[in-house]
Amino acid sequence: MTSSLLAAGGAPFARIQKFHPELIALRRELHAHPELGFEEVFTSKRVVESLKVCGVDSLHTGIGKTGVVALIHGRGYSATNPSRMIGLRADMDALPILESNNFGWKSAKQGLMHGCGHDGHTAMLVGAARYLAETRNFAGTAVLIFQPGEEGYAGARAMIQDGLFEQFPVKSVFAMHNWPAMRPGTVGINPGPMMAAADRLTIEITGRGGHGAHPYQTVDPVLVAAHIITAVQSIVSRNVKAVESAVISICAMSAGDLGAQSVVPGVAKLVGTVRTFSPVVQDLVERRLKELCTSVAQGFGASADVHFDRMYPATINTPAEAQFAGDVAAALVGEDKVVRNLEPSMGAEDFSFMLQAKPGAYLRLGQGAEDGKGACNLHNSLYDFNDDVLPLGSALFAGLVEQGLR
Repeated sequence: MTSSLLAAGGAPFARIQKFHPELIALRRELHAHPELGFEEVFTSKRVVESLKVCGVDSLHTGIGKTGVVALIHGRGYSATNPSRMIGLRADMDALPILESNNFGWKSAKQGLMHGCGHDGHTAMLVGAARYLAETRNFAGTAVLIFQPGEEGYAGARAMIQDGLFEQFPVKSVFAMHNWPAMRPGTVGINPGPMMAAADRLTIEITGRGGHGAHPYQTVDPVLVAAHIITAVQSIVSRNVKAVESAVISICAMSAGDLGAQSVVPGVAKLVGTVRTFSPVVQDLVERRLKELCTSVAQGFGASADVHFDRMYPATINTPAEAQFAGDVAAALVGEDKVVRNLEPSMGAEDFSFMLQAKPGAYLRLGQGAEDGKGACNLHNSLYDFNDDVLPLGSALFAGLVEQGLR
Protein backbone atom coordinates (compact mmCIF):
# COMPACT_ATOMS: atom_id res chain seq x y z
CA MET A 1 0.00 0.00 0.00
CA THR A 2 2.77 2.44 0.89
CA SER A 3 4.36 2.70 -2.56
CA SER A 4 1.07 3.22 -4.38
CA LEU A 5 -0.06 5.88 -1.92
CA LEU A 6 3.27 7.68 -2.15
CA ALA A 7 2.69 8.00 -5.86
CA ALA A 8 -0.95 9.03 -5.54
CA GLY A 9 -0.80 11.13 -2.40
CA GLY A 10 2.21 13.20 -3.30
CA ALA A 11 3.99 15.50 -0.89
CA PRO A 12 1.60 15.45 2.13
CA PHE A 13 1.56 11.68 2.40
CA ALA A 14 5.29 11.39 1.75
CA ARG A 15 6.09 13.90 4.47
CA ILE A 16 3.78 12.29 7.02
CA GLN A 17 5.14 8.87 6.14
CA LYS A 18 8.52 9.96 7.53
CA PHE A 19 7.13 10.17 11.07
CA HIS A 20 4.86 7.14 10.69
CA PRO A 21 6.77 5.22 13.43
CA GLU A 22 6.05 8.01 15.91
CA LEU A 23 2.34 7.87 15.10
CA ILE A 24 2.36 4.11 15.60
CA ALA A 25 4.03 4.54 18.99
CA LEU A 26 1.44 7.11 20.08
CA ARG A 27 -1.47 5.04 18.81
CA ARG A 28 -0.30 1.93 20.64
CA GLU A 29 0.34 3.88 23.84
CA LEU A 30 -3.24 5.15 23.72
CA HIS A 31 -4.49 1.63 22.99
CA ALA A 32 -2.73 0.34 26.11
CA HIS A 33 -4.36 3.01 28.28
CA PRO A 34 -8.06 3.10 27.30
CA GLU A 35 -10.50 5.41 29.07
CA LEU A 36 -14.29 5.70 28.95
CA GLY A 37 -16.22 8.83 28.02
CA PHE A 38 -15.41 11.97 30.05
CA GLU A 39 -12.66 10.01 31.84
CA GLU A 40 -10.00 10.57 29.15
CA VAL A 41 -7.53 12.24 31.53
CA PHE A 42 -4.44 10.32 30.40
CA THR A 43 -5.49 10.48 26.75
CA SER A 44 -6.07 14.23 26.83
CA LYS A 45 -2.76 14.77 28.59
CA ARG A 46 -0.87 12.77 25.95
CA VAL A 47 -2.70 14.61 23.17
CA VAL A 48 -1.73 17.98 24.66
CA GLU A 49 1.89 16.87 25.06
CA SER A 50 2.03 15.67 21.47
CA LEU A 51 0.42 18.84 20.11
CA LYS A 52 2.93 21.01 21.95
CA VAL A 53 5.73 19.08 20.27
CA CYS A 54 3.98 19.56 16.93
CA GLY A 55 4.08 23.33 17.41
CA VAL A 56 0.40 24.23 17.30
CA ASP A 57 -0.40 27.90 17.91
CA SER A 58 -2.78 27.50 20.85
CA LEU A 59 -4.33 24.79 23.00
CA HIS A 60 -7.69 24.83 24.76
CA THR A 61 -8.61 22.13 27.28
CA GLY A 62 -11.66 21.28 29.37
CA ILE A 63 -14.15 21.82 26.53
CA GLY A 64 -16.78 19.13 27.04
CA LYS A 65 -15.01 18.10 30.28
CA THR A 66 -11.98 16.29 28.83
CA GLY A 67 -12.05 17.64 25.27
CA VAL A 68 -9.06 19.36 23.66
CA VAL A 69 -8.99 21.91 20.83
CA ALA A 70 -5.83 23.01 19.02
CA LEU A 71 -5.48 25.89 16.57
CA ILE A 72 -2.99 26.07 13.72
CA HIS A 73 -2.85 29.28 11.70
CA GLY A 74 -1.90 29.31 8.05
CA ARG A 75 0.24 31.79 6.19
CA GLY A 76 -0.72 35.42 6.43
CA TYR A 77 -2.76 34.96 9.59
CA SER A 78 -3.29 38.05 11.72
CA ALA A 79 -5.01 38.15 15.11
CA THR A 80 -6.57 41.48 14.14
CA ASN A 81 -8.00 39.99 10.96
CA PRO A 82 -9.95 36.82 11.86
CA SER A 83 -9.64 34.23 9.12
CA ARG A 84 -11.68 31.32 7.89
CA MET A 85 -11.72 28.18 9.98
CA ILE A 86 -12.18 24.48 9.18
CA GLY A 87 -12.78 21.94 11.94
CA LEU A 88 -11.32 18.43 12.06
CA ARG A 89 -12.65 16.08 14.72
CA ALA A 90 -11.28 12.86 16.23
CA ASP A 91 -12.91 10.88 19.04
CA MET A 92 -10.78 9.68 21.99
CA ASP A 93 -12.81 7.33 24.21
CA ALA A 94 -12.70 3.55 24.55
CA LEU A 95 -15.27 0.81 25.29
CA PRO A 96 -16.18 -1.35 28.30
CA ILE A 97 -14.94 -4.55 26.63
CA LEU A 98 -12.49 -7.15 27.96
CA GLU A 99 -9.75 -7.34 25.34
CA SER A 100 -8.82 -10.78 23.96
CA ASN A 101 -5.66 -9.76 22.08
CA ASN A 102 -2.18 -10.73 23.27
CA PHE A 103 0.13 -8.22 21.57
CA GLY A 104 2.47 -5.91 23.46
CA TRP A 105 0.12 -2.92 23.44
CA LYS A 106 -2.89 -4.81 24.78
CA SER A 107 -5.09 -2.86 27.18
CA ALA A 108 -3.55 -2.52 30.62
CA LYS A 109 -7.00 -1.91 32.11
CA GLN A 110 -9.17 -4.91 32.87
CA GLY A 111 -12.54 -4.65 31.12
CA LEU A 112 -11.65 -1.63 28.96
CA MET A 113 -10.27 -1.52 25.42
CA HIS A 114 -10.08 0.56 22.27
CA GLY A 115 -12.43 -1.67 20.32
CA CYS A 116 -13.51 0.96 17.79
CA GLY A 117 -10.24 2.56 16.69
CA HIS A 118 -10.55 5.91 18.43
CA ASP A 119 -6.90 5.52 19.40
CA GLY A 120 -6.11 5.50 15.67
CA HIS A 121 -8.36 8.47 14.92
CA THR A 122 -6.60 10.49 17.64
CA ALA A 123 -3.15 9.56 16.34
CA MET A 124 -4.16 10.48 12.78
CA LEU A 125 -5.30 13.94 13.85
CA VAL A 126 -2.06 14.46 15.77
CA GLY A 127 -0.22 13.49 12.57
CA ALA A 128 -2.22 16.06 10.63
CA ALA A 129 -1.40 18.66 13.29
CA ARG A 130 2.32 18.04 12.89
CA TYR A 131 2.17 18.29 9.10
CA LEU A 132 -0.01 21.43 9.09
CA ALA A 133 2.12 23.15 11.73
CA GLU A 134 5.29 22.40 9.76
CA THR A 135 4.02 23.45 6.33
CA ARG A 136 1.19 25.98 6.94
CA ASN A 137 0.27 25.75 3.28
CA PHE A 138 -3.19 27.26 3.76
CA ALA A 139 -4.86 30.60 4.37
CA GLY A 140 -6.97 30.40 7.49
CA THR A 141 -7.09 28.44 10.72
CA ALA A 142 -7.27 24.69 11.27
CA VAL A 143 -9.35 23.84 14.33
CA LEU A 144 -8.40 20.38 15.59
CA ILE A 145 -11.09 18.93 17.86
CA PHE A 146 -10.20 15.98 20.10
CA GLN A 147 -13.59 14.89 21.39
CA PRO A 148 -14.42 12.81 24.48
CA GLY A 149 -17.35 10.49 25.05
CA GLU A 150 -18.50 9.39 21.60
CA GLU A 151 -19.55 5.93 22.79
CA GLY A 152 -22.94 6.75 24.25
CA TYR A 153 -22.00 9.88 26.19
CA ALA A 154 -22.78 12.49 23.51
CA GLY A 155 -19.40 14.15 23.91
CA ALA A 156 -19.92 16.15 20.72
CA ARG A 157 -23.05 17.71 22.20
CA ALA A 158 -21.17 18.45 25.43
CA MET A 159 -18.44 20.30 23.53
CA ILE A 160 -21.03 22.28 21.58
CA GLN A 161 -22.87 23.18 24.79
CA ASP A 162 -19.53 24.36 26.19
CA GLY A 163 -19.33 26.89 23.37
CA LEU A 164 -17.16 25.00 20.87
CA PHE A 165 -18.53 26.70 17.77
CA GLU A 166 -19.03 30.08 19.43
CA GLN A 167 -15.38 30.14 20.42
CA PHE A 168 -14.19 28.57 17.16
CA PRO A 169 -16.72 29.53 14.43
CA VAL A 170 -15.66 27.03 11.77
CA LYS A 171 -17.25 27.28 8.34
CA SER A 172 -17.35 23.47 8.09
CA VAL A 173 -16.33 20.42 10.09
CA PHE A 174 -15.10 16.95 9.08
CA ALA A 175 -14.51 13.59 10.75
CA MET A 176 -13.60 10.11 9.65
CA HIS A 177 -13.87 6.58 11.00
CA ASN A 178 -11.88 3.50 10.15
CA TRP A 179 -13.89 0.86 8.32
CA PRO A 180 -12.78 -2.80 8.43
CA ALA A 181 -15.10 -3.71 5.54
CA MET A 182 -13.08 -1.56 3.12
CA ARG A 183 -9.54 -2.14 1.87
CA PRO A 184 -6.62 0.06 3.00
CA GLY A 185 -6.11 2.92 0.57
CA THR A 186 -9.85 3.37 -0.03
CA VAL A 187 -12.24 6.03 1.24
CA GLY A 188 -16.03 5.95 1.44
CA ILE A 189 -18.53 8.78 1.63
CA ASN A 190 -22.15 9.60 0.87
CA PRO A 191 -23.72 12.99 0.05
CA GLY A 192 -26.52 12.33 2.51
CA PRO A 193 -27.07 9.86 5.37
CA MET A 194 -23.99 8.06 6.70
CA MET A 195 -25.26 6.78 10.05
CA ALA A 196 -28.70 6.29 11.56
CA ALA A 197 -30.35 8.01 14.49
CA ALA A 198 -30.19 5.88 17.65
CA ASP A 199 -33.11 5.95 20.07
CA ARG A 200 -33.66 3.95 23.25
CA LEU A 201 -37.00 2.19 23.63
CA THR A 202 -38.34 1.17 27.06
CA ILE A 203 -41.73 -0.50 27.48
CA GLU A 204 -43.04 -1.07 31.02
CA ILE A 205 -46.01 -3.44 31.17
CA THR A 206 -48.16 -3.57 34.29
CA GLY A 207 -50.55 -6.46 34.85
CA ARG A 208 -51.72 -8.36 37.92
CA GLY A 209 -49.53 -11.02 39.44
CA GLY A 210 -50.64 -14.28 40.97
CA HIS A 211 -50.13 -18.03 41.12
CA GLY A 212 -49.07 -19.78 37.94
CA ALA A 213 -51.54 -22.58 38.69
CA HIS A 214 -54.42 -20.10 38.57
CA PRO A 215 -53.60 -17.82 35.61
CA TYR A 216 -57.27 -16.88 35.18
CA GLN A 217 -56.89 -14.79 38.33
CA THR A 218 -53.99 -12.82 36.86
CA VAL A 219 -53.25 -10.38 34.05
CA ASP A 220 -50.02 -11.93 32.83
CA PRO A 221 -47.52 -9.22 31.73
CA VAL A 222 -45.21 -11.88 30.28
CA LEU A 223 -47.92 -12.92 27.84
CA VAL A 224 -48.56 -9.27 27.00
CA ALA A 225 -44.84 -8.72 26.46
CA ALA A 226 -44.69 -11.65 24.05
CA HIS A 227 -47.52 -10.21 21.96
CA ILE A 228 -45.92 -6.75 21.98
CA ILE A 229 -42.57 -8.17 20.85
CA THR A 230 -44.30 -9.74 17.86
CA ALA A 231 -46.61 -6.82 17.14
CA VAL A 232 -43.96 -4.10 16.98
CA GLN A 233 -42.23 -5.92 14.12
CA SER A 234 -45.23 -5.01 11.97
CA ILE A 235 -44.43 -1.29 12.22
CA VAL A 236 -41.52 -1.33 9.78
CA SER A 237 -43.18 -3.76 7.36
CA ARG A 238 -46.63 -2.14 7.40
CA ASN A 239 -46.21 1.53 8.37
CA VAL A 240 -42.82 2.58 6.99
CA LYS A 241 -42.55 3.11 3.24
CA ALA A 242 -40.58 0.40 1.48
CA VAL A 243 -38.13 2.99 0.11
CA GLU A 244 -37.42 4.26 3.64
CA SER A 245 -35.33 2.50 6.30
CA ALA A 246 -35.99 1.70 9.94
CA VAL A 247 -35.01 -0.93 12.49
CA ILE A 248 -36.85 -1.82 15.70
CA SER A 249 -35.08 -4.35 17.91
CA ILE A 250 -36.29 -5.52 21.30
CA CYS A 251 -33.02 -6.60 22.87
CA ALA A 252 -33.76 -7.29 26.53
CA MET A 253 -36.64 -8.42 28.74
CA SER A 254 -37.06 -8.49 32.51
CA ALA A 255 -39.97 -10.12 34.31
CA GLY A 256 -40.43 -12.17 37.44
CA ASP A 257 -37.90 -14.29 39.32
CA LEU A 258 -36.14 -17.26 37.70
CA GLY A 259 -36.32 -19.04 41.04
CA ALA A 260 -40.09 -18.59 41.30
CA GLN A 261 -41.36 -21.00 38.69
CA SER A 262 -45.03 -20.76 39.65
CA VAL A 263 -45.37 -17.03 40.24
CA VAL A 264 -46.87 -14.80 37.56
CA PRO A 265 -45.18 -11.41 37.99
CA GLY A 266 -47.06 -8.16 38.08
CA VAL A 267 -44.65 -6.22 35.89
CA ALA A 268 -42.54 -6.87 32.77
CA LYS A 269 -40.05 -4.56 31.12
CA LEU A 270 -38.74 -4.52 27.54
CA VAL A 271 -35.74 -2.54 26.31
CA GLY A 272 -34.64 -2.05 22.74
CA THR A 273 -33.30 0.27 20.09
CA VAL A 274 -34.82 2.12 17.14
CA ARG A 275 -32.73 3.22 14.15
CA THR A 276 -33.94 5.62 11.44
CA PHE A 277 -32.46 8.08 8.94
CA SER A 278 -35.39 10.46 8.45
CA PRO A 279 -36.99 12.62 11.19
CA VAL A 280 -40.36 11.91 9.56
CA VAL A 281 -39.85 8.16 9.90
CA GLN A 282 -38.50 8.64 13.41
CA ASP A 283 -41.69 10.50 14.42
CA LEU A 284 -43.85 7.85 12.76
CA VAL A 285 -42.13 4.97 14.54
CA GLU A 286 -42.37 6.67 17.92
CA ARG A 287 -46.10 7.37 17.45
CA ARG A 288 -46.93 3.85 16.24
CA LEU A 289 -44.93 2.23 19.05
CA LYS A 290 -46.92 4.12 21.65
CA GLU A 291 -50.25 3.42 19.94
CA LEU A 292 -49.58 -0.25 19.31
CA CYS A 293 -48.06 -1.16 22.69
CA THR A 294 -50.79 0.66 24.58
CA SER A 295 -53.54 -1.02 22.58
CA VAL A 296 -52.06 -4.52 22.82
CA ALA A 297 -51.71 -4.21 26.58
CA GLN A 298 -55.25 -2.87 26.98
CA GLY A 299 -56.55 -5.80 24.95
CA PHE A 300 -55.29 -8.12 27.70
CA GLY A 301 -56.43 -5.90 30.55
CA ALA A 302 -52.92 -4.60 31.25
CA SER A 303 -51.27 -1.23 30.70
CA ALA A 304 -48.07 -0.23 28.93
CA ASP A 305 -45.94 2.87 29.36
CA VAL A 306 -43.68 3.52 26.36
CA HIS A 307 -40.61 5.70 26.75
CA PHE A 308 -38.87 6.77 23.53
CA ASP A 309 -35.57 8.49 24.33
CA ARG A 310 -33.90 10.23 21.39
CA MET A 311 -30.18 9.76 21.92
CA TYR A 312 -28.16 10.44 18.75
CA PRO A 313 -29.63 12.06 15.63
CA ALA A 314 -28.82 10.70 12.18
CA THR A 315 -25.40 11.57 10.77
CA ILE A 316 -26.24 13.45 7.56
CA ASN A 317 -23.49 14.82 5.31
CA THR A 318 -24.17 18.09 3.52
CA PRO A 319 -23.87 17.51 -0.26
CA ALA A 320 -21.33 20.24 -1.06
CA GLU A 321 -18.98 19.21 1.76
CA ALA A 322 -19.35 15.53 0.85
CA GLN A 323 -18.41 16.32 -2.74
CA PHE A 324 -15.44 18.38 -1.56
CA ALA A 325 -14.23 15.67 0.85
CA GLY A 326 -14.54 13.07 -1.88
CA ASP A 327 -12.46 15.25 -4.20
CA VAL A 328 -9.75 15.64 -1.54
CA ALA A 329 -9.71 11.87 -1.04
CA ALA A 330 -9.53 11.27 -4.79
CA ALA A 331 -6.49 13.56 -5.03
CA LEU A 332 -4.77 11.31 -2.48
CA VAL A 333 -5.74 7.80 -3.53
CA GLY A 334 -7.27 8.16 -7.00
CA GLU A 335 -10.90 8.44 -8.03
CA ASP A 336 -11.18 4.67 -8.45
CA LYS A 337 -10.42 4.21 -4.73
CA VAL A 338 -13.18 6.56 -3.55
CA VAL A 339 -16.70 5.19 -3.04
CA ARG A 340 -18.94 8.25 -3.29
CA ASN A 341 -22.25 6.43 -2.73
CA LEU A 342 -21.27 4.34 0.28
CA GLU A 343 -24.18 2.45 1.78
CA PRO A 344 -25.29 4.10 5.05
CA SER A 345 -24.85 2.19 8.30
CA MET A 346 -27.58 1.58 10.87
CA GLY A 347 -24.98 2.28 13.53
CA ALA A 348 -24.96 5.71 15.20
CA GLU A 349 -22.36 8.44 15.67
CA ASP A 350 -22.45 11.56 17.81
CA PHE A 351 -20.61 13.60 15.17
CA SER A 352 -24.23 14.01 14.07
CA PHE A 353 -24.58 16.80 16.64
CA MET A 354 -21.76 18.73 14.96
CA LEU A 355 -23.35 18.21 11.54
CA GLN A 356 -26.59 19.63 12.89
CA ALA A 357 -24.70 22.78 13.88
CA LYS A 358 -22.32 23.13 10.91
CA PRO A 359 -22.00 21.96 7.29
CA GLY A 360 -19.60 19.08 6.97
CA ALA A 361 -18.98 15.45 6.14
CA TYR A 362 -18.16 12.15 7.80
CA LEU A 363 -15.89 9.75 5.89
CA ARG A 364 -14.96 6.08 6.09
CA LEU A 365 -11.27 5.15 5.90
CA GLY A 366 -10.65 1.60 4.69
CA GLN A 367 -8.43 -0.48 6.94
CA GLY A 368 -9.28 -4.15 6.33
CA ALA A 369 -6.42 -5.98 4.60
CA GLU A 370 -6.69 -9.29 2.74
CA ASP A 371 -4.44 -11.06 5.24
CA GLY A 372 -6.90 -10.23 8.00
CA LYS A 373 -4.98 -7.29 9.41
CA GLY A 374 -7.46 -4.62 10.44
CA ALA A 375 -10.40 -6.65 9.17
CA CYS A 376 -11.90 -7.55 12.58
CA ASN A 377 -15.32 -5.99 13.18
CA LEU A 378 -15.67 -2.90 15.34
CA HIS A 379 -16.71 -3.37 18.99
CA ASN A 380 -15.06 -6.79 19.04
CA SER A 381 -12.71 -8.05 21.75
CA LEU A 382 -10.14 -8.99 19.07
CA TYR A 383 -10.25 -5.67 17.24
CA ASP A 384 -7.13 -3.57 16.65
CA PHE A 385 -6.57 -0.48 14.52
CA ASN A 386 -4.52 -1.07 11.37
CA ASP A 387 -1.44 1.14 11.82
CA ASP A 388 -0.68 0.98 8.08
CA VAL A 389 -3.40 3.56 7.37
CA LEU A 390 -2.24 6.18 9.88
CA PRO A 391 -0.33 8.33 7.32
CA LEU A 392 -3.22 8.25 4.86
CA GLY A 393 -5.71 9.33 7.52
CA SER A 394 -3.41 12.16 8.59
CA ALA A 395 -2.91 13.23 4.97
CA LEU A 396 -6.65 13.18 4.36
CA PHE A 397 -7.29 15.34 7.43
CA ALA A 398 -4.55 17.75 6.32
CA GLY A 399 -5.84 17.82 2.74
CA LEU A 400 -9.26 18.95 3.89
CA VAL A 401 -7.60 22.03 5.43
CA GLU A 402 -5.16 22.74 2.60
CA GLN A 403 -7.80 22.44 -0.11
CA GLY A 404 -10.58 24.05 1.92
CA LEU A 405 -8.51 27.06 2.95
CA ARG A 406 -6.53 27.81 -0.19
